[in-house]
Amino acid sequence: MAAAKRFSIVNLGCKVNRVESDAFAALLESRGWAAASLADASLVVVNTCAVTGEAEKKTRKAVRHALRESGDALVVVTGCAAALKAAEYEALDRRVRVVAKQGVEMFLAEAAGSAPREADVGLSQQEAALPIGPGYPTRVGVKVQDGCNHACTYCIVHVARGKATSRPAREVVDECVALARAGVAEIVLTGINLGSYDDSGLRLAGLLEAILGAFDALDPPASACRLRVSSVEPMDVDDDFIALLADSAGRICRHLHLPLQSGSTRVLREMDRPYTAEDFVGLVQRLRAAVPTLSLGTDVIVGFPGETEADFAATCDVARACRFSKIHVFPYSRRAGTPAADRTDQIDPTVKSDRARRLRELGKQLREEDWASRRGSLEAAVVEEAGIAMTESHYAVRAPHNAQAGDVLAVSLERAVLAEGEQQE
Repeated sequence: MAAAKRFSIVNLGCKVNRVESDAFAALLESRGWAAASLADASLVVVNTCAVTGEAEKKTRKAVRHALRESGDALVVVTGCAAALKAAEYEALDRRVRVVAKQGVEMFLAEAAGSAPREADVGLSQQEAALPIGPGYPTRVGVKVQDGCNHACTYCIVHVARGKATSRPAREVVDECVALARAGVAEIVLTGINLGSYDDSGLRLAGLLEAILGAFDALDPPASACRLRVSSVEPMDVDDDFIALLADSAGRICRHLHLPLQSGSTRVLREMDRPYTAEDFVGLVQRLRAAVPTLSLGTDVIVGFPGETEADFAATCDVARACRFSKIHVFPYSRRAGTPAADRTDQIDPTVKSDRARRLRELGKQLREEDWASRRGSLEAAVVEEAGIAMTESHYAVRAPHNAQAGDVLAVSLERAVLAEGEQQE
């Protein structure tokens, strides 16, 4: 029989899921529970993904594996796949409980009981459940937004996650302040569509400004804690955001992940993306004019239905014009339930594979060029686990052996050594 007061969390999918899973773990630990293997857990949480058909297959496999390995543990299934096919997961076993993402923390709190650990006495509920310490990332994610009001024709996430919602700014600021007080050196703001953040008219730039203001008001000020914006859609980057990024002197990392998806305006229109290739390049030019040292990552889908070689060439042209420091390349994957999946002009898998290879090669070349352009400069880097530090421009570099997780180092990019595999990512 599974041991009491032990939990295991199985996380699948995006970075937002990872942040949510860390929050679930921190909440359970604040109630006196301990992380354990599946075999030793009496409570298992599977945070699922449904971004592609393959992701759903992995999710079903992960839930079945959790049921096999965890004895008689309660298995809580949540996340995008569970939201889309709740009955399918509930039918797997009597031990399965499908819980909507918005209700997971309340469900877990009730399942775990309300008694805090002795060490947490005197702390606020929020402070007692901070996702920090062994087993958690040193660069801590804070989820500030969920859901999406767009309906890109290749995507199912807006169905699974629902309409865009934003956490109250006061709640976000309080959590960030608690993390800064605890010594966290980098906070990564995350969301499904982060740029749509809106708390009664307070947009993302206003939220960032409020957090920095709260850091400055501490005694002593938490000026060493920097913020990073995880990913923001191009249509959500406004003048206020650009000005704040330019004026923050690195307190907001001069690094953005700005999804392109395609450099062909025709393909963007068929994806139902609300901008043109020219709009995207113009935005990047404005960003680089305001923030010359900006490091810029992106996502690109290759082989979208109907994509021609000329469309693919246009994507490569935009990538060169934008000088991306990192390109995440995704060969298009049919996702049942989306308009793009029903199209008859699907691209041959060998063509998709070839285009993905060529774009990855270009991405590697552009990353090497960006790295070379930074040689001789100094950047603050936060030490992560296993002797690796993350620079402001989002390069993983080797950290000294005596550096502790969470330390902030001034790194000379002239002498910095990239972490193993960095150039291949």
